[in-house]
Amino acid sequence: MEVKVAIQGIKGSFHHQVAQEYFGEKVEVEECLSFDELVDSILSGKAEQAVMAIENSIAGPIIPNYALIDKNNLHIIGEHYLRIHQNLMALEGQKMEDITEVHSHPMALLQCMEFLKKYPAIKLVEDKDTAETARRIQENEIKGIAAIASKTAAKMYGLTILAPEIQTINHNMTRFVILKKQNSFVSKEEINRASLKFELDHKRGSLAAVLNVLSDCKMNLTKIQSLPKIETPWKYSFFVDVTFDKYEDYAKAKSLLEIMAEYLKVLGEYKNSKPLL
Repeated sequence: MEVKVAIQGIKGSFHHQVAQEYFGEKVEVEECLSFDELVDSILSGKAEQAVMAIENSIAGPIIPNYALIDKNNLHIIGEHYLRIHQNLMALEGQKMEDITEVHSHPMALLQCMEFLKKYPAIKLVEDKDTAETARRIQENEIKGIAAIASKTAAKMYGLTILAPEIQTINHNMTRFVILKKQNSFVSKEEINRASLKFELDHKRGSLAAVLNVLSDCKMNLTKIQSLPKIETPWKYSFFVDVTFDKYEDYAKAKSLLEIMAEYLKVLGEYKNSKPLL
């Protein structure tokens, strides 16, 4: 039986590409036009797993998604990195001088700002999804508007690429996490990355002490992100990712964090899949 996977966006989106690369070309997807809808699809049982973008090498972390994973008690069971290649596309027969507006996801627009600055007269319009924008242009035969999306979307929806590879930085990579409602237990021999959330006393040096413990236990801190606790003014939750060579070192660090932190939650323990640059 095929696994049904929720993606943010529609077929032809970068989330769809990740789902195909991670689960196989024939993966069955549940299309969701927002991350909230994606989470709901897992919680309701419409999908068994989900693909969620969590950070980009240019634009940084997608902070609300950390909160969504935590709030809904989802489990990170894996990760996948995708090199992002953005392309400007429009209806067949359109030329660059015909374009008055460019529509795309705000992250895609941000990743292509150097190119877009060359055309100050063109209006930039944020949209929910890159591929959905491309599909809408094709279905409604909209002239004068271009989309920024993948080559897969251009091919799938029959659009002409006016400008290929317009991302500002060629080494543009997005990290996606694979989510489940229930935890999938990976063998300790395979686990070499963990995502954690912790809360600390509002005392001087408390965060520094935790970071020292992680270093002493041979943890490589790859990400740290703070989010304010809405119900407690001036108090923050910290989301961290660590990689390590030995599970025993990680287990030691986790046991010490349980003592030092007011609250500790494991969001996921899984295999590090970051490619070599």
